[in-house]
Amino acid sequence: VQLQASGGGLVQPGGSLRLSCVASGITYNYAVAWFRQSPGKEREFIARIRWSGGSTAIAGSVKGRFTISKDSTKRTVYLQMNALEVEDTAVYYCAATGRPYSHNQAMAISQYDYWGQGTQVTVSS
Repeated sequence: VQLQASGGGLVQPGGSLRLSCVASGITYNYAVAWFRQSPGKEREFIARIRWSGGSTAIAGSVKGRFTISKDSTKRTVYLQMNALEVEDTAVYYCAATGRPYSHNQAMAISQYDYWGQGTQVTVSS
């Protein structure tokens, strides 16, 4: 399994960005998630999508502003980020797991065995 994240950049508060994660080698039983990490803070769960069926989960801190989706034909997972705030500034990582998990486990860093390299998102005026 290999994950390649892209799409980060500099955006003004209130703006939008769409991150992409190309996930090669995953199969129907996998889930792909986005996490983020700001300097001095722990890595934080943002969103998760099951490859089969497409069910999603979103962290409360970004619910209503961020959306996770996928294009199976392109083997790509997207994170659409709207109404960005300065506090959203972080390195964003995509991750994948093929192991079964509970709802809470899906938000745990330890659940994910494969990680992409991260893409920097900076929200600043």
